[in-house]
Formats: sequence, C-alpha cells, structure tokens
Amino acid sequence: MPPFIGSSNHLSNGFKDDDNNNTIVTIDVGGQLFQTTKQTLKQAGSKSLFSTISSNLNNNNNFNNSVPFIDRDPEIFSIFLSLLRTGNLPSKAKNFDIQDLIFEAQYYGVEQLILNSQSNPSQFEPFDLEKSVLLPLSGRDSPTSISTTQNGSVQVAHGCKITSFDWSLKRKSTILTQFPAIDSMLCLAPRIVAAGAVDFSGLQILDLFKGSVKKTLNWENVTKSGSTVQAIGSSGEFLFTSFESARRNSNCIMVYDLNDNFMPVTEIGHYEIFGAELDSAIPATKLKWLPSHSLLMSAGSHSGPSGVNGNIKFWDLRSGNSVWEIKENVDCFSDITVSDNLSGIFKVGVHSGEVFLADLRNIGAENPWFCLGDERKVKNGKKEGIGCKIENHGNQVFCTKGGNVELWSEVLIDGSVKGKFSEGRVFRKNFMGRAKDYCGNKINHLSFGGNRMFVTRKDQQFVEVWQSSVRGF
Repeated sequence: MPPFIGSSNHLSNGFKDDDNNNTIVTIDVGGQLFQTTKQTLKQAGSKSLFSTISSNLNNNNNFNNSVPFIDRDPEIFSIFLSLLRTGNLPSKAKNFDIQDLIFEAQYYGVEQLILNSQSNPSQFEPFDLEKSVLLPLSGRDSPTSISTTQNGSVQVAHGCKITSFDWSLKRKSTILTQFPAIDSMLCLAPRIVAAGAVDFSGLQILDLFKGSVKKTLNWENVTKSGSTVQAIGSSGEFLFTSFESARRNSNCIMVYDLNDNFMPVTEIGHYEIFGAELDSAIPATKLKWLPSHSLLMSAGSHSGPSGVNGNIKFWDLRSGNSVWEIKENVDCFSDITVSDNLSGIFKVGVHSGEVFLADLRNIGAENPWFCLGDERKVKNGKKEGIGCKIENHGNQVFCTKGGNVELWSEVLIDGSVKGKFSEGRVFRKNFMGRAKDYCGNKINHLSFGGNRMFVTRKDQQFVEVWQSSVRGF
C-alpha cells in the first residue's frame, strides 16, 4: 500500500503558510488528523517518510488540494510525532511492545531515533538502575564471556555457542564455534566479534550473522607451539591480544590493524621464560586502552608459594616500551580497570576485597594506591576479593561483591561531606538495586552498553539487564 492515499476535499491543501520552516502541516493518519510543522517533520531525517510528506506537501499540485492520508495506527504515529518534537519517547509508549514500535519505526524510517532515545549512553542513570529484564540462553551452559556495543546490544558466550541480542534485546542469532568454551570476547562491529580461549589455539574473528570464521590470528613463539588467548582489547584503530604459548613458557601482546584486515602492526611485552623468572611467566589477562595518554594498560597476576603477585604496565605503542609499571605484592588486584573520566586506575584487592585508587596525575609514585574501603582488611590474608569484578562506566566505578554490586562515585569536596579522600578527591559508595535484587548467585561478568548494565551469575543460564525504570520498556 502506498504511504498516503485519498483526499479530504472539505479541508485545505494540507498546510498553512507562516514561513518556510514553521509551515503548519495537517496529516490524516488512520482517520485521525494531526497538525505539526515542517521543521518538526525534518527532524526525522531526509530518508524518512516524514521528510517525504513534508517535501510533497510543498508542491501543491501533487495533492490536488488534499490532505495526505497514511493508513497506519494513529496512536503509534502520535508517539513518533512526540519523539520528533522532544527527542524522547512519551510515557504512553510503554503501553506498546517495543518490537511493535520498532516495526512501525522501520516503516516511517525513524528506527535510529528510537534507538537514540532508548539506548543513548548519555542517558545512563547509575543511581536509577534496577534489574528489569532477563535474557534466556539456550542449552545448559552458563555464560563464560559477554561483550556489549555502544548502542546497547549484547553478545553472550555460553559453552561453545554465542548468542546475540540487538539493542531492543531481541534475540538475533545463536551460532556454534570451534571452541570448547570461550573465555575472551570483544565486539568489533554489529555482526563481528573477536573470540578466544585459554585452552584453544588462536584468536578467531567471527561473523555472527553467517556463523563463520572470517579470520584466525595466531602468534608464533620461539618453540613453534600453539598460542592461546588470555585477553582482548581495542582502541579505535587497533586490536590488542594477549597470547601465551601452549607450553606456557612465553607470552606477548600482539597489535593488529582494525582498518587493514587485521594485519599485524607490532608485538609488545614479549617474554621468554627462563628458570625462576616469575615476572616473565605472567601473561596479561586484562587489556585496556587509555585514550588521553595513548597508552595500553596490561595487567596480569600469578598465585605462587609466596602469595599472589602481579604487575601492571602501561605501553607506548610507538616505541614498544613500558613507560610505567606497578608491581603488585601486597593485596594484589583480583580485577582492575582504568578510567579516563576519573583519571585513575581502580582495583579490587584479592585479600581485602576493597576498592583502591591510583591517581593518574601521580603516575610514577612509589606506592600509588589509596584504599577507598576498609584499610584494616588489607593484611587479613583471607582472600575476600577472589572472583570480584571491577569496571568503570562514565563517571562511576562498579565493583561486584558476591551477588551484589557496589557503586563508587566521585563527589565535590564540601565540609559536610564524609567519604574516602585521596589527594583532595572524595569518593562515596552506594549499593545498587533494590532489596529484591540483593544476594543472588555470585556475579561473574559485568558489562555496559548504551544506558544499560548487563550482569551474569554463576550457574545461571541467562543475562540480567539493569536499566532505568524511567526509560526502560
């Protein structure tokens, strides 16, 4: 059916001239009349049906002095019109299933506006997040890795499978891979992920739509043995992969060009292990790019007779050298992240289970760490932080403790504020969710995409989606 047909002869030609952009337009949708302006219709973009209506109404002869008619649901049309006027979906949109709105949005050519309204990262509201949706997974395998995109879509590795959900949380596909289980995964494009495992050689670039391997990347070490993937990271230009030889006697970080078919660019942090050189035996298990300094953070730890030791290094890709290093001996990190927005490195201690901050402005200090939690736990030796995860998103830091999530935020200094201080900075802790969200199974993965937080738990075959009750459907 054409987008608009028929006429209403008792009405005018569909618009009233005020000026070019503020022309009042009348549209008949399913028998209900709507009035708006050409300027409002232009907000939908040049390829939308709204723009077509505006352009055609400008040519009076096209409509023979008639009001354009669209044979669609007027209630949904009114929602889209409100979206064009304000940039946000009205509250009555919650009366409709999100998939119905997407279907109609595709007809009108405004699906991108719906996506921006519902999954815009700038609308992330950490203090208003609550568990709202469960994404079930096929089979009996629990999630082993998750990866998210900026628009709020998520890919979940469970067993040898990867299941993809789009930004509306609709299941798009489930594919089988060659891996027994996937330990590391990173989304590179809407349909492309990089995946690897600690017990299977090579990093695979997978097409999620076709269920095929586009390319396999390997690191050839001195002993010519296979190389397994310990961690994956990326910047806008490069893909970073931490490899360890199958014999566990060498490791390195490979840098690939994302814009040149994953061609190798350089290798950094190449270590061959000789004798009892324990530091050389530690491969990087976390890779994070720091845009403000153009440095790559790598971090790895090892448990031995003397306890848990680790190292954190920042690499300059141009020289291939480490420009800053922290050796972890006391309360080594269980997990670690770095934040440009907060200008700091954050870790959760393996013994204390507490959050620590190292200010990037004090880079190079002998002991850069400041405990944001209970300092008395640092030397208790109980390993309360084993399995804890820490991630940053926006201006907040999120740390898992068992089945709960702590939210750490920096606040402005004021004489009435009580919090944890580090070189003139104040941080406060809050617990996320409502009482009903507390004390679930232990959280083993935490990730962020769009304005959502995604959580997986031990021995559970689904993904929790946490989002704002104000914006979510």
